[in-house]
Amino acid sequence: MLYTVYYDSPVGKLLLAEREEKLAGIWMEGQKYFLGSLEKEARQEADTAVLQCTRKWLDSYFKGEKPPIDELALGPTGSEFQKAVWKVLCQIPYGKVTTYGKIAEKIASVRGLSSMSAQAVGGAVGHNPISIVIPCHRVVGAGGSLTGYAGGIDKKVKLLTLEGVNMERYVKGCGTEDGEEKGRLKRKKAE
Repeated sequence: MLYTVYYDSPVGKLLLAEREEKLAGIWMEGQKYFLGSLEKEARQEADTAVLQCTRKWLDSYFKGEKPPIDELALGPTGSEFQKAVWKVLCQIPYGKVTTYGKIAEKIASVRGLSSMSAQAVGGAVGHNPISIVIPCHRVVGAGGSLTGYAGGIDKKVKLLTLEGVNMERYVKGCGTEDGEEKGRLKRKKAE
């Protein structure tokens, strides 16, 4: 059983979900993969202790504070690979960004592999069921492009701006070569 409650945020209405006394999801209205693998699970609207803690965490986050992720009991549903990627996402500091390629390097290193597909990492990042708390918005393309974000690029920009990230060095390239080239040019200009 999923227990759910809605939360009004600066990036729109969020659906918070608890399952087995752990936070199972935070989805933005209209988000790609909304409810993900939990879509067919029975839901009941209820304001549980886990969801109350999540709302307090989000209140703090949206005030510009830096609440630690480990304040919340997380229980995302996904494959072992996805969970490994989400664990790396949790290590990205507030106000910092990394690339899909760098996450792929970390995963490959942990697994004793010589390399890992950045596209596979991108797929796992895109299916992150706990938006904002597991900070998938902190991942950008290698060329500085603000590649796809399940909640929408505009929301990714708002979240990064809230965290104090200088957005001038990033472009809304949606992963296109043109966008990555613009990102490289912007960074060269900034240097």
